[in-house]
Amino acid sequence: MSSRATIRKQIRLRRQQLSEAERQDASRSIAANVAHTHLFCYSLRIAGFLSNDGEPDLTPLMQLAWRRKKRWHLPVIGRPNINQLWFAPYAAADELVTNRFGIGEPVTPLHETTRSYGLDLVLMPLVAFDSHGNRLGMGKGYYDRTLEFLHRRRHWRKPRLVGVAFEFQKVERLPQQPWDVPLDAIVTEQSVYNVRRLNL
Repeated sequence: MSSRATIRKQIRLRRQQLSEAERQDASRSIAANVAHTHLFCYSLRIAGFLSNDGEPDLTPLMQLAWRRKKRWHLPVIGRPNINQLWFAPYAAADELVTNRFGIGEPVTPLHETTRSYGLDLVLMPLVAFDSHGNRLGMGKGYYDRTLEFLHRRRHWRKPRLVGVAFEFQKVERLPQQPWDVPLDAIVTEQSVYNVRRLNL
């Protein structure tokens, strides 16, 4: 089994080598696959992300959410030294600022943001995944710390967590860490992996 660092390096390189046309074509297919799930259809408060480092572009899905009167949120880095994400509502005309990782965030006062447990669905970026719902991120741990409370939940699994990736980001098995928060499902341009056997 390859190390997490090796997997991260290899897949990030492959993702960065996609042409923009290839990335956009696959992104449209991913958006269509997400849009056809019950999770998306019946969720009102959804968190997505702005693509970075060659990640899928969720713009088509974000625009569909707006047309369907859903509230779309983007992650923002919270208070200093907390190292967790908050989620800010985002609309088409809203201003964005670049955070310390070079990713756009809505300009939203912290008291107007929400914690992850106030969302119905979180669409999560990732570097690699496996068929068991394990996710490898960029290595900063923001999503795992933010969603750590789900480890203590037994019957109420809100928000639902759906990874969004290209099919080539799937690996046979990811090395796990105790703090990893597993995904409920993963959507690629080719497949929907229903890990938790939900009504997708």
